[in-house]
Amino acid sequence: MAFVRVEENEPLEKSIKRFKRMVEKEGIIREWKLREHYEKPSTIRNRVNKANARKQMKKVRKLHSSKAY
Repeated sequence: MAFVRVEENEPLEKSIKRFKRMVEKEGIIREWKLREHYEKPSTIRNRVNKANARKQMKKVRKLHSSKAY
């Protein structure tokens, strides 16, 4: 889950931009315009690896929750 701490002197727009970048970086939501353009192979590989890691963690959590009896 992505969250951003907003400082007292920080404008709201700046914190929203930071939050948006963080969400895109974590792969929660991707901008559609990014898919229309060229994506570097390393970026694709990183995105796929992160997605696989999320799937694996979900399987592990599900396995541990089902064993707790």
